Amino acid sequence: MKMDSLKASSFCRLMWNKNVQRKQRHWERIVAAKKSGRKQEKERKKANRSENSGICTQHSKRFLRALTKEKLLEAKHSGPRLCIDLSMTHHMSKKEMSRLAGQIRRLYGSNKKADKPFWICLTGFTIDSPLYEECLRMNDGFSSYLLDIVEEDCFSLFPLETLVYLTPDSEHALEDVVLNRVYVLGGLVDESIQKKVTFQKAQEHSVKTARLPIQEYMVRRQNEKNYHSEILAINQVFDILSTYFDTHNWPKALKKGVSPGKGYVLQNSEE
Repeated sequence: MKMDSLKASSFCRLMWNKNVQRKQRHWERIVAAKKSGRKQEKERKKANRSENSGICTQHSKRFLRALTKEKLLEAKHSGPRLCIDLSMTHHMSKKEMSRLAGQIRRLYGSNKKADKPFWICLTGFTIDSPLYEECLRMNDGFSSYLLDIVEEDCFSLFPLETLVYLTPDSEHALEDVVLNRVYVLGGLVDESIQKKVTFQKAQEHSVKTARLPIQEYMVRRQNEKNYHSEILAINQVFDILSTYFDTHNWPKALKKGVSPGKGYVLQNSEE
């Protein structure tokens, strides 16, 4: 009788364990199904976003790089031209050359993002120069930049009548940015601020000069240091030219490139 009771007890425990295991497996299947459902829902939403954007997610970066390259190469044949005159770097210190290399990097980055990019030409630039080495050191992928690098200066490379040398010392305000002109920026970072260097260089070659129309669209703003300057970094000048070429709006373009630290604000601005 006692033996029968033990057998019955063992049988009950066995059945209970089987029920527990069955319930556990059932619960695990429910949890797995919920996880699978959530994963499928995420993939469905991801696929919908890709279809709506018109770009396959896994190829989007490649697509954008190809699109940027196509726009830059198109600018080489039919876009506006920008020349950076780097023939004056022998006057600059290593610190100034580092700053110029950084400005070239930012300028190129802005041009890549532009809807209507310029074709850029670095003139008076040799691959054995300290500035070139500094550009390689500071700018990732500099040797693969889509632009022209030439040893000739801009006055030998382009017809003189097509050149417009942008300098703050010019008497003439730039009125428009057109395709049949080559706009020249002096690649000069000069902490001692030697005046009229680029203006005199343009005059020596009888090249037309122009300044940005800061005086026409902006006013001096009072500040503690009473500081006002129209001297901009080359990437700031480029941002203005690029924005104007895209919008044909000088106030909008100047606001893009003239920082408040220069001591100027747009006319009728409440800033």
